[in-house]
Amino acid sequence: MQISGAQMVIEALIAEGVDTVFGYPGGAIMNVYDEIYKQDKFQHILTRHEQAAVHAAEGYSKASGKVGVAMITSGPGFTNAVTGLADAYMDSIPLVVISGQVPMSLIGTDAFQEIDAVGISRSCTKHNYLVTDAKDLPRVLKEAFYIAASGRPGPVHVDIPKDVTAQIEEFDYNINLELETYKPTTKGNPRQIKKAMEAIANAKRPLFYLGGGVINSNAAYEVRELIHKTQIPAVETFMARGTLSHDDKYLVGMLGMHGSYASNMAMSETDLVIALGARFDDRVTGKLSEFAKNAGVIHVDIDPASISKLVNADYPIVGDVKNVVEEMLALVDCVDGSRYESWRETIENFDALHPLTFHEDSERLKPQWVIQRVGELLGDDANISTDVGQHQMWSAQFYPFTRPRQFVSSGGLGTMGFGFPAAMGVKAASPEKISINFTGDGSILMNVQELMTAVEKKLPVINIILNNNFLGMVRQWQTLFYDKRHSETDLSVQPDFVKLAEAFGGAGYRVKTKEEFDAALKDAIEKNVVTFIEVIVERFENVLPMVPAGGSLFNMMLLEKKKESK
Repeated sequence: MQISGAQMVIEALIAEGVDTVFGYPGGAIMNVYDEIYKQDKFQHILTRHEQAAVHAAEGYSKASGKVGVAMITSGPGFTNAVTGLADAYMDSIPLVVISGQVPMSLIGTDAFQEIDAVGISRSCTKHNYLVTDAKDLPRVLKEAFYIAASGRPGPVHVDIPKDVTAQIEEFDYNINLELETYKPTTKGNPRQIKKAMEAIANAKRPLFYLGGGVINSNAAYEVRELIHKTQIPAVETFMARGTLSHDDKYLVGMLGMHGSYASNMAMSETDLVIALGARFDDRVTGKLSEFAKNAGVIHVDIDPASISKLVNADYPIVGDVKNVVEEMLALVDCVDGSRYESWRETIENFDALHPLTFHEDSERLKPQWVIQRVGELLGDDANISTDVGQHQMWSAQFYPFTRPRQFVSSGGLGTMGFGFPAAMGVKAASPEKISINFTGDGSILMNVQELMTAVEKKLPVINIILNNNFLGMVRQWQTLFYDKRHSETDLSVQPDFVKLAEAFGGAGYRVKTKEEFDAALKDAIEKNVVTFIEVIVERFENVLPMVPAGGSLFNMMLLEKKKESK
């Protein structure tokens, strides 16, 4: 059929099964928005900032496992969205971000709201396109969705000049994709898998190291089965939280800079690392020369560039984690899990020596208690998003996750302002679950305008602001490593968060006691509107354990044991 380029965009989204688009219109994308107005096959959520549109698409994608879609205009509309693209690129989140561009005749003339969008996005997208002819739109859009979701997922950017959206051309979406230079390997090498299973069977202290790729490949339940059948302990990265339920007897805890003592010591003592969908990030490994230095390494990853990039793999396996784990399960009978009983006991002793805990030794509430309490009250009924900072690490440490895709946060880029819009996307993807955003008094202001989006679109995100009147994580580093020179991190001058939420049409609470917090959370759930619950917490609380930057995992700064009163 003969339709305009703008109509092609809409028809492609419908053909891909898209049900939610986040975006912000402008001159260069106006033809597409005119077609959005005429259709009723998907909802469009108008955010109040382009960065928030992409973060919301990320949250939607992380919660649903689908490709997230955002739509923006040219110039500042696009540059506002770059942070979201970079965030999605770092965390391997499948997105298709469609931007408007000035007409073809104006490209290169410094026209109003012109920017070299594809040049800017090249370094922070999996792939990008500048579409110069509407004839190419069906192929480009189909390729964009395929590339975003296949292999190692990531964001794909499609830039469309305004005159291209107005062109009338033939639309046929039944295209056979032929991408000669892009053929991701999804099946692992059977010989390598067999060798890996033999190595596991012969190991004395094996350890599963679970990364975000387990979540991305929807392999969590297969991984659970493999761990239970082999009876091998497992540590999770920040991005893999929820792969194992918090009460799984084989889960040691989170690994890395703010990982548990038991997890970091287990990695330091293991003789075989079984890395599934992990990229050996610096926040996980600490000092590379000391990381699991007496261990062999099995590394399963769909991205061949990740294997042996930082830590040499003795058993490299390129393939989709889910497919590879299924093959490993077929050979699991060669592994006698009873051999690892003493190893499991050693790890239990590590945990008993320095358990993950905190001291309630101040008049103000401890932020860890707040997170733990939400877990006690809501548990599996909530999806958890976070901004970036201390509250983010405490959430990963203390929330009792039970399932994959329950935890949504900015990992690789560490983007303050991510949490609130992402939690809106999470709510749009999973309306049956309560959407909680743990945030700080610094982070929440970075995309506070999304209160209006949440009110208008009835996205009742509960933002729990752990207010210590500090840029908390930077303050912690200044306290520990800069002789308490708290340069520009004191946030004592802050708005009235209760009035702020109410001004937009939401609900606000300020709490200082446990009883007040319980009552506020209960009331927020019953009101079912976007909410700020400002919790006044201990100002100088630190996130511990902590591996200092560049240090070894086994050299952790630990919480001092509470002295018994006489």
